[in-house]
Amino acid sequence: MAFQMGPQTHAIPMEMYRENRERVMKALKTATKGLKEGSMVLLQGGQDKSLYDTDVDYVFRQESYFTYLFGVTEPGCYGCVDVSSCRSFLFVPRLPEEYAVWMGRLLTKEDFRAKYKVDEVHYADEINNVIASRNPPVIYVLKGKNSDSQLIAQPADFEGIDKFTVDYDALFPVIAECRVTKSPKEIEVLRYVCKVSSDAHKKVMRYVKAGVSEFEAEAVFLEHSYRVGGCRHVSYTCICGSGDNSAILHYGHAGAPNDKVLRDGDMCLFDMGANYGGYAADITCSFPASGRFTADQKMVYEAVLAARNAVIAAARPGVSWVEMHRLANKTMLQQLVLGGVLKGDVEEMMRAGMNGVFQPHGLGHLIGLDVHDVGGYLEHCPPRPTEPGFKSLRFARPLQAGMYVTVEPGCYFIDILLDRALKDPQQSRFLVPEVLARFRGFGGVRIEDDVLITENGCENFTVVPRTVAEIEAWMSSK
Repeated sequence: MAFQMGPQTHAIPMEMYRENRERVMKALKTATKGLKEGSMVLLQGGQDKSLYDTDVDYVFRQESYFTYLFGVTEPGCYGCVDVSSCRSFLFVPRLPEEYAVWMGRLLTKEDFRAKYKVDEVHYADEINNVIASRNPPVIYVLKGKNSDSQLIAQPADFEGIDKFTVDYDALFPVIAECRVTKSPKEIEVLRYVCKVSSDAHKKVMRYVKAGVSEFEAEAVFLEHSYRVGGCRHVSYTCICGSGDNSAILHYGHAGAPNDKVLRDGDMCLFDMGANYGGYAADITCSFPASGRFTADQKMVYEAVLAARNAVIAAARPGVSWVEMHRLANKTMLQQLVLGGVLKGDVEEMMRAGMNGVFQPHGLGHLIGLDVHDVGGYLEHCPPRPTEPGFKSLRFARPLQAGMYVTVEPGCYFIDILLDRALKDPQQSRFLVPEVLARFRGFGGVRIEDDVLITENGCENFTVVPRTVAEIEAWMSSK
């Protein structure tokens, strides 16, 4: 059995989730001293959620940790694993028979067992009795803080759980660390969704021109991702910024919903990633709406591309992500000096925090089942940097083989940051005001690739035109 949206889409084998369960149970046994035979891990899946007070539901998306261990797409489920034997139990909702009128044939317990390749299936209202019959000395549930959102993963709960000995601490750091490095089967899912997203970006690049709305470009991306790739969801709200909107880092939100009309002379920054089987892509392409770079657009774009190329060449196991961020920032600042926007010594600029003026975000992030994937700042990891221009890094740990990361340097001309820098005597000495004035309203450039760290370096899964010549050739061939 496999998750697959259609014959032309990638098949995710259920064995992948069994392997994930085995990996987590092995790691939990190693991390937990005196773990007792018969102890169990219990996760609770996501629930349907109504749109405010209506009878319309949000489109359901499964909780990521639950997906990681079970691959179950239906809401209202629990999953349990015997730590010692890895025997798996799935608990599913007992739905009224009349639901079949509205939802189609209801799956039996045997249907669920065959679909998800688990050892046992029971109804969710039986969970207390089934677990009690096994008399686990400890039940390990998931509870911990997401270092990006600062929200807490909610532990599994059911009526009667208070009768058991429940551990709320041990599981979270173990399963989060397991998710940091990807298995061979996960890598193939990520390779697929990145390819779908790359192709969708390429379609957008050929579609855009002056007079096209940002949301039309978004629609082209969504159409290809779903119709061709079987990706019903995207991993985050699409960012389709043009002109000065391309300097808004998280453009596309409800207050700025990709609604501007592209004009000749606009720089486009389109950050979009499809999602398949819960696994994310996250790609940004920057290019001129006209299909031809102006001299200023080319200078800024090639400064960012130089930073990206430097990181791709240097990224390998053992290298600190903080140092990759530093390398990207220094490379870009040096190019801005050559372009006449900045003057002075790059090392002094870094100490003054000039890197954060032009790139206020981190170099990239872990990616997998979440677009900003877990594991960035677990207790054993290096802490978040406090150095100017580094505080927004989403992780600071050394790279490992099997990590999957985004490499996304950017250069933006953001009025509030430029105004502050011009008033700051430590920063203003590096700026060339008469040249900088030319870039007010320019927007920004970001180049974002999804990259697997390998034993000897890295592999870039993103396949889109990247050099100025490649972009202009691709867009002119439409």
